Amino acid sequence: MRASGLFQRLGTVFSVAVIALLIGMITSAVYGWFFMSAALLFLIIHHTRHLIALEEWLLISDHTPSSIPSGSGAWNSIFAHLARYVRSQSKSQQLLDLELKQLQNVTAAMPDGMVILDDGDHIQWCDPVAEKHLGINLELDSGQQITNMVRQQSFVEYLTARKFNKPLVLKQMRHHRLTLLIQLVPYGKNQKLLISRDITSYERIETMRRDFVANISHELRTPLTVVNGYLEMLAAENSNDPEMQRFALAAMQEQAARMQRLVEDLLTLSRLENALNRLNESTVNIPSLLQELYQEAMSLSAGKHTIHLSINSDDLILGSREELRSAMGNLIINAIRYTPEGGEIDICWEVNNSKGMFYVRDTGVGIEPQHIPRLTERFYRVDNSRSRETGGTGLGLAIVKHVLNRHQARLKITSEVGKGSEFCIQFPGKRLIARSN
Repeated sequence: MRASGLFQRLGTVFSVAVIALLIGMITSAVYGWFFMSAALLFLIIHHTRHLIALEEWLLISDHTPSSIPSGSGAWNSIFAHLARYVRSQSKSQQLLDLELKQLQNVTAAMPDGMVILDDGDHIQWCDPVAEKHLGINLELDSGQQITNMVRQQSFVEYLTARKFNKPLVLKQMRHHRLTLLIQLVPYGKNQKLLISRDITSYERIETMRRDFVANISHELRTPLTVVNGYLEMLAAENSNDPEMQRFALAAMQEQAARMQRLVEDLLTLSRLENALNRLNESTVNIPSLLQELYQEAMSLSAGKHTIHLSINSDDLILGSREELRSAMGNLIINAIRYTPEGGEIDICWEVNNSKGMFYVRDTGVGIEPQHIPRLTERFYRVDNSRSRETGGTGLGLAIVKHVLNRHQARLKITSEVGKGSEFCIQFPGKRLIARSN
């Protein structure tokens, strides 16, 4: 095709020259050369004009088929071939752009960050996750040494040692309190792929597990030590004092009850945290439930506190009666435990702004502001000695939090040291049931 087109164009030029020569021979030599020169000049101008048009097209940035100039004669065929080539390249470019976009979407969806490094550990490319993990801005930091971005000494040593078979754990990255698992994977010609994975949540879970084991061990150690001590005393040959035996048995019974409460709370918390344990919903008569809890509170207080019950709404709640009884009961018991003798405790149920509101207010010792956000953590205590004296397990408010989460409710705590505290449970309107219905 190309050879035939070239011969065709050469044939055109030759034909024009022959015609001009024949005209000259017919007329005269002077006119022949004139016609021949004019024909050649026409061809030169014709081709020059098209060459200029082609050059101008090559200089523009938008090389689309529609922008190709139109031509005449042999140039029409040339521009037609060029248009087909541009259309083919445009389709190939569109396919490449689509594949690149899909690759970018895939990398952006991955939870791991990825950075491509050259043989000198310079940043060649990274995904958005790596930018967040390592504090990189690809537009500004492309070509920079990775150690300029990640300055932790352990990472510099890891990179220098070139022992990439084991990952590296980096903590407290930049301004983010992240814990990252770093792995370098060599590939290609002296290139490396740096993979970063956010393991902050796993570290937090592991920390919680360690704290849980330590706390539960500590909680069980004290009563077991007491029980074992009295058992050793009773097993001694000279332990015939009836009064001492009664005292020892009472103390062991108290510690055994404490361990039983701890185990029961742990089982309750485990059941609430189990995702397979679905909420067993029914219509809960809150006024009736609060009457029961009020009688239990009066019995527990034994006349040491003034307890008021205010029921300002007959609305019911859609939920689990057992779980709500546990949550509300824990708040009332805590108020009794941490309110000195002679203090007042108010228990209230009302509907406000289409939300069910349960309040427990006391005139107790109060809570300092820095402790309030952590009160619902397992075994978190503002005052360890006082909590153990009152028989608390340190799991009550953790149970309350999980119960409320299962009921889409929230707990609001306000307190002032020396003046008392208020614990408020807010139930969403969708769980309220009017008694008339």
